[in-house]
Amino acid sequence: MNQPSRSPAPEPSTGTAVPTAQTVRAIVLLIAAVSLFSCLDTVAKLLVTRHAIPVAEVVWLRFAGQTLYMIALYRALSLPSLLATSKLKLQLVRSLLMATTTAGNFIALQTLRLDQTVTITFLAPLVVAALAGPLLGEWVGWRRAVAIAAGFGGVLVALHPGSAPLSMAVAASLTAMLAYALFMLLTRYLAAFDPPLVTLFYSMLTGTILGAPFALHGWVQPPDVAAWAMLAALGALGGTGHWLFILAYRAAPASRISPFLYVQLLTMTLAGYLVFGDTPDANTLTGAAIIIASGVYLVHRERVTSRQPRTPPGGTQNRG
Repeated sequence: MNQPSRSPAPEPSTGTAVPTAQTVRAIVLLIAAVSLFSCLDTVAKLLVTRHAIPVAEVVWLRFAGQTLYMIALYRALSLPSLLATSKLKLQLVRSLLMATTTAGNFIALQTLRLDQTVTITFLAPLVVAALAGPLLGEWVGWRRAVAIAAGFGGVLVALHPGSAPLSMAVAASLTAMLAYALFMLLTRYLAAFDPPLVTLFYSMLTGTILGAPFALHGWVQPPDVAAWAMLAALGALGGTGHWLFILAYRAAPASRISPFLYVQLLTMTLAGYLVFGDTPDANTLTGAAIIIASGVYLVHRERVTSRQPRTPPGGTQNRG
């Protein structure tokens, strides 16, 4: 990642004070965002499993619908201003990551329950912590390394992959999670350079353009009004969710608000039970508990190391 000298870093310094009201606002925004993402996944699972709509078509209409939704809501008709970015390459990379996350997640939802896919998603904050070393120069110590390893072990407990179909679905969900972790890092990084509306528009535009050939090639006509209504809802749910997501990470450091991503376990489990009659099994709940505990421990270590003296210039930063 090309980081300009003396420019704002992707993560503000842990010693930087953030007003409490601003942090609370960011937390509320993030909880609202992940709740909308749960609704989005529920609708997508309904479309691909009960209405037999191809995944490529659902993914494309999700991006295309979000584009139309944004134009209608924000009257975003000035393309020059929406395309004005100082980080074009990173915007395109972030857009590809979002498309990969969406496609991988929707593919996994054909086989996995909602609570299973969100359990894998919970690994994203741990991956962010692991990638902070090579990408940001913030290397974790042995305690955090153990917590990250335990989190990945939690996935094995939760999903106990064995059969070929389940393994394929888990692979798709893990791919989506890895893309999501990188997406989170770039979202925070780009917030220092481009307005949220520009960042959001690039994500939609790239997904719409790249997804069109795949969707149109295997197009399946939605069978009824309900299917059309759900396809139309994808754009509104995704657009509002990602807009709130960007604002949340713009308002506070990722290390302070990322733990509240775990609220999505509640919303996804509730949606799975109400819509599909799914109840999490003991393995999923145990694995999710391990992953959440690992994430909470990382936050604890962040607070501990933030009180330690800073590394002298030229030294290697190792944060517990």
